Amino acid sequence: MGYVRELRSLVGSRPLIIPGAAVLVIDRHNRLLLQRRRDNQQWGLIGGSMEIGESLEQTARREVLEETGLELYDLEWFGLFSGQELIYKYPNGDIVVNVVAVYQARQFRGELKVDRDEAIDLCFFKLGELPRDLSPPDRPVIDRYVRSFECYYC
Repeated sequence: MGYVRELRSLVGSRPLIIPGAAVLVIDRHNRLLLQRRRDNQQWGLIGGSMEIGESLEQTARREVLEETGLELYDLEWFGLFSGQELIYKYPNGDIVVNVVAVYQARQFRGELKVDRDEAIDLCFFKLGELPRDLSPPDRPVIDRYVRSFECYYC
């Protein structure tokens, strides 16, 4: 997160438009991987902000590897998310206006490993048993995913 840290040193907590990527990591039992975030104690997607010179797909792969220890195979495009619902004020007062490219990944390798700097826990959840305390900027993405998955079987 070097780029965002550098910007924060210049502008403080003022709103920043931040491009980033997140991944809906789905296991063979169709469960969604979420992390309990250290900053707000809520469950959220695996992802983060883009660094200078990265593509969105590279950002997605890097964030998943850093935050979970998993290496992704193919990524499938899910959608681009932005707007009022993705504006978020972190517990430290920093405000971000997220623009997030979201991918799906169903094939991966590695052992789950929590990045203790960013998360408290990692867990796969059945779609019908997702935790209630979802991180606000991730909720619209997760809600759309759940709806699309349900419609797949309509």
